[in-house]
Amino acid sequence: MFKTLIDAATLAQHVNDPDWVVIDCRHDLMNPAYGRDAYAAGHIPGAQFASIDDDLSGAKRGADGVFRGRHPLPERATLVETLRRFGIGDDTQVVAYDAHGGMYAARLWWLLRWLGHEAVAVLDGGLPAWQWQAPGQPLATDAPTRAPGKLSDRPALTRTVTVDDVLANITSNTNVVIDARASDRFRGENETIDPVGGHIPGAKNRFFKDNLQADGTFKPAEQLWQAFTPLFTAPASAIMQCGSGVTACHNLLAMEVAGLPGAALYPGSWSEWCADPARPVATGA
Repeated sequence: MFKTLIDAATLAQHVNDPDWVVIDCRHDLMNPAYGRDAYAAGHIPGAQFASIDDDLSGAKRGADGVFRGRHPLPERATLVETLRRFGIGDDTQVVAYDAHGGMYAARLWWLLRWLGHEAVAVLDGGLPAWQWQAPGQPLATDAPTRAPGKLSDRPALTRTVTVDDVLANITSNTNVVIDARASDRFRGENETIDPVGGHIPGAKNRFFKDNLQADGTFKPAEQLWQAFTPLFTAPASAIMQCGSGVTACHNLLAMEVAGLPGAALYPGSWSEWCADPARPVATGA
């Protein structure tokens, strides 16, 4: 069972394994059509495409009409049905990949763990690694289908916090909020992506790309451990967030690789937080 990362050479040995499901999670925040177009142009053989917007996120507004963020969590029952359609069952080994160092694949990794599914891993290095670590494996252009899986909704292997929890934490200072966005967004200097710039008061910045080596694969566990441990007193005291709850999962994955499990995800993240002008905002470093 692979629970965090898997290398391309190992995946190549299992692309035809009926008990394995490979999911292409490529996405572009500024171009929603990119993922499907890239998948159609070429993907790992047997892989199916999951849309961050349509498959791996829920409605942006709740039943009360309140904005929940750019990529809020889907309803658990809806997510279970979506993943069953991909052929995922309780005994399925799932491998998620993208072409961006795992920034989107980590979302599916986290969501499956949220449903209590352990056998899910991110392809280390993504599609680029597949192309140089698995020579002789051509990309496919077909769109395969699988028989529905029998995935169960089991106790979560992850934790979440709400916007109210994060707001209360500003006063209690019980937990540390760690923001996975780039430093310019954290400081409030990128209005293209964040019309309301800045960060949650008291938050620390750990850009998710700092988890990666130059070739796009994850840094060794020891290096990740050394990078994360100065940020908190214990992993369980950390709350991970980003722009919309997607790349925060990359930091959560990196912490699992480092042997530091237990941090929580704030799913609404900055896009939910800044939607209410009554919530405090900090800027600068």
